Amino acid sequence: MPDFSQLIQPDRGQAARTIHVIDAASYDAWLAASPPRHRAAAAAQKLAPTAYSSAILPGDAPEDWSVVTVAANAAKLSPWCLAKLAESLPEGSYRVTGAEPGQALYGWLTAQYRFDRYRKDDKGQGPRVLLSSDPARLDETVRLATAACKIRDWVNLGANDFGPGDVEAAGAEIAKAHGAEFSVVKGADIEKGYGMLWAVGKAAGKGREPRLVEIHWGNPAHPKVAIVGKGVCFDSGGLDIKPAAGMRLMKKDMGGAAHALALAELIMGARLPVRLHMLVPTVENSISGEATRPGDVMVSRKGVTVENSNTDAEGRLILGDALTKAAEESPELVIDFATLTGAARVALGTDLQALFANDDTLAADLLAAAETEADPMWRLPLYAPYEDQLKSDVADMVNAAEGPWGGALTAALFLKRFVPEGAQWAHLDIFCWNGSAKPGRPKGGEAAGLRAVWKMLKDRYAG
Repeated sequence: MPDFSQLIQPDRGQAARTIHVIDAASYDAWLAASPPRHRAAAAAQKLAPTAYSSAILPGDAPEDWSVVTVAANAAKLSPWCLAKLAESLPEGSYRVTGAEPGQALYGWLTAQYRFDRYRKDDKGQGPRVLLSSDPARLDETVRLATAACKIRDWVNLGANDFGPGDVEAAGAEIAKAHGAEFSVVKGADIEKGYGMLWAVGKAAGKGREPRLVEIHWGNPAHPKVAIVGKGVCFDSGGLDIKPAAGMRLMKKDMGGAAHALALAELIMGARLPVRLHMLVPTVENSISGEATRPGDVMVSRKGVTVENSNTDAEGRLILGDALTKAAEESPELVIDFATLTGAARVALGTDLQALFANDDTLAADLLAAAETEADPMWRLPLYAPYEDQLKSDVADMVNAAEGPWGGALTAALFLKRFVPEGAQWAHLDIFCWNGSAKPGRPKGGEAAGLRAVWKMLKDRYAG
């Protein structure tokens, strides 16, 4: 990951090439008013009145060139409208005319992210620096882009390099950097006190045992906020084994944990006046003679008995025990992130994250933040009649409903059973992966919902 603080700088009048930003609606007027050499360059490079379209404009001397790019709305640039330029322009410094970069600073940074852990010979281009006359935005943008790209790094790592022990180490490093309290529960304490978490992770080999990673930070007198992230470092599906195609990307099944770690670091770095409790239950859902079987009954930390109707519905199990632990400290707000269901992707696709909430005000605040931050999510219902699908003949409930319908909803309803009484709760069923490259968003791991949740928290608690 590059040093993002060097890629966006305050504009103090230093030498820089110009990026002209024009509205798609004003494209024809701009073209008509341009000198013939610019019109010829635009035509040669197939500049068009569509977002991300850009061209190099010649100047009076060979080295005296500038850039023109088209945006849907030059008055308020989206995070991604300059990202394609950040990927393709030559090394150097640039300033925008016709607009203030604003949110586009974020895309400028994330466009220059490269995951090179396994490709040391792939150095890429030199840095492209964007100047801004809004210095107050720079530090926050650097912190947010750094958090998002840490998520990308963690998700992109092979499961052999990011198992439960590595999640623990990442949590310990973050806690130490911010003077937070760090703890981890594992071994016999997991087996005795977290029955669902133990059942999912007990088949993994030595050194990859299940554990609960926790961070506490902040003044205990401040509002209590719990952030929970699903940390399945690899998901084979267990004895209900996934097909090869379904298993291919399961290194990313710890994406919820990555979001919880990154969000915790944002909260602590900004010294948000909350009492933070971050919880990451982390496992590898493996297959061995110790693996939990379909039909086995687990005793959750809450005391609710759960019949395992599908070993590939493991994420909700580990989250249920973590939510119960969170409840023991009576938080006022609980947010969980999880790559939980394929059903959410069938419903909403890969770019739109599924939001469930037990409180309309919280849901409205998150949706408004998602709109502002161009970090899209869509609220799905906690439809109570579907709770009947979680009934068991032998236990208090099953972990997965029978049949193919409403899987994201029944998963959320399962989690709701373990949510702290009286707390506002939001559950984000996320994908956290780009299947193909887009400006500012390379193929691979991706932050999903992070910016929206962070804005909601700042609006609520930073005052």
